[in-house]
This record gives sequence, C-alpha cells and structure tokens, in this order.
Amino acid sequence: MSRQRDQDGGGTITGVRDVPCFKVDDFVLMADFDDNDEFFREKAKKELRETPEVVQQALKDIKVMVQGEPDLTLPEDDEFFQKFLRPCKWYPKSTYELLKRFYKFRANHPRHCDNLLPSNEKKVLSAEILIPLPDRTPNGCRVLLINAGRKWNTKEISIDEIFRSVMLSLDAAMAEPKTQIAGVHVILNMEGMSLRHVAQLTPTFAAMLTDWVQRCLPCRLKGIHIVNQPFIFNMVYAVFKPFLLEKTQKRLHFHGTDRDALISHLGAKSVPTDLGGEMVLPKVPIGEGICEYFCWYEKEFEASNKCGYPSGKRR
Repeated sequence: MSRQRDQDGGGTITGVRDVPCFKVDDFVLMADFDDNDEFFREKAKKELRETPEVVQQALKDIKVMVQGEPDLTLPEDDEFFQKFLRPCKWYPKSTYELLKRFYKFRANHPRHCDNLLPSNEKKVLSAEILIPLPDRTPNGCRVLLINAGRKWNTKEISIDEIFRSVMLSLDAAMAEPKTQIAGVHVILNMEGMSLRHVAQLTPTFAAMLTDWVQRCLPCRLKGIHIVNQPFIFNMVYAVFKPFLLEKTQKRLHFHGTDRDALISHLGAKSVPTDLGGEMVLPKVPIGEGICEYFCWYEKEFEASNKCGYPSGKRR
C-alpha cells in the first residue's frame, strides 16, 4: 500500500509496505518494526533474559496460563504476547498478572478506554500536545514529548482526552520490538502551566493515572522528565506524591530549566533545540500530520479494542 499527501506546507505523509512516514524537513516520524539489530538483540539478552530457549518456553507457558481466564479475549499470535512478556523479562507468571491488570483497567474505566481510536482523538493529536519524537536516545529508547502547559487549552481539551491520547501513543510505541526492549522516556514540558491546568489534575485523576502507570502499563518506562515547571507545579506534585511508589519516584526527574541535566539522561540528538538539544522541530504546524500518521493505524487499534474482558463487566 502506498499513499502520499501534502499537508499545506506542514509535511508529507507517505506509506510504503504499510508503514507510514511523516516527514517535515529533517523531522521524520516512522514506526520501526525491524527486530534484526545486533545492539537490541544484545540489550534484550542482557537486560531481559531474552534467549531463544527462554522465549520459546515463555510463549508456551503464557498461552496455557491465559486459558485459565476464559472471560479474557486475546489474540493467539506470538507478536501480541511478546509486547507483555518483554516488560516482565519473559517471566510468564508476572506477564499473566500484568495482562489481567491491563485489561481489568480497561474494563473498569470505559470513559477513558472504550473506542480508543486515532479517529476519536483527533482534537488532541492535532494540537501538538503530544509529539512522538523521531530519534531514539543512545540507549535505544523512544521519547514522547507532552506539552502540558501553553499548548493545552483547557476550554477545548480535557485532561481525560489527553490521557486517552497518551494511552494511544504508548500503545503505538509498544508495537515496535526495539521499544519493547529499550523502553520509553517521557518529557513533560510544563511551560505556561497555570491554575486552570492545575484544576484539572484532581486526586481522583492522580490515583487513576498512577495506578495505570505503576501497575498496568506494558512498557519499560525508563524516565519521566519534568521541564520548565513553574512554582505552581508544586501543587500538582503534592496531589500525585501520595500515590507514587518508590520505584516511580526514582524515575521522576525535575529539571526545570537545567538543559544539561536533561541532555545527560536523553542525549542531545533526541532532545529538541528549545530544550537544549540538537533536534530541530519544524517551524510549521505538525499536529495534523501527526494525527494522520496515527490514523494510518486505525485498523490495528480497532483490532486491539476487541481484546479484553466483556464490555461493561467490572472486575
């Protein structure tokens, strides 16, 4: 399948062999499904116990385990199960528990998880609130930039809508074998945060979000980097802190305007220039192009939405 569309100066979307590519100048966003890379093979072996023998046995065991959860509808292919096995270092029992928590969360939070499709999240995806950055860190991690301040118009976009788009973005990232192995860093840019943003970050939302991140997310979340936070961010952190586990707190990094500290974690090439790095983001709007990039995967998300526990059945 091949398709190309100019974005009124905002870039070009092309699709080759069913893999879309969004390009504006030197900004090239493209999924990477290649798992034939020596760096990542060695990383998986060293950090995840990933050997042919371990993989074969883990896939066999997890498929037997999920038969004990008859209400849980899942695909049977190896590619699906590896997305959950890798964050659990190929331990089947841990993976089984993660699978159940992941889909119980979806069943218990229909407002946030039902009909999770790019076509339903165009408002956020087009607003440049979420920007998947094209270059990996030196350790192979993907980087997701979330502009949670000036770009976020609370009169038009709710925190729930942003959360849905974050889930969608990380689901897309975890389809990549290299990202399953290396993990993800998140940059939270708080520049322009005001009281109207703070008001949306309630204790109820904080409890739900931290539950998802800490117990349900099938992803190696390597770091959350808060940058450009104003003084009022202390109010936000006070809401979230009671729900944070020690492991999560160790992954939180408060950089403020210390660009060197951010670069020390992520490397210069994977960080935008306005945050002290070398990645030049396009000067033209790219939100619509990013949105269309995600919409290429509409059918994959439709298939994903058919997995899980029966709709409306709380667990």
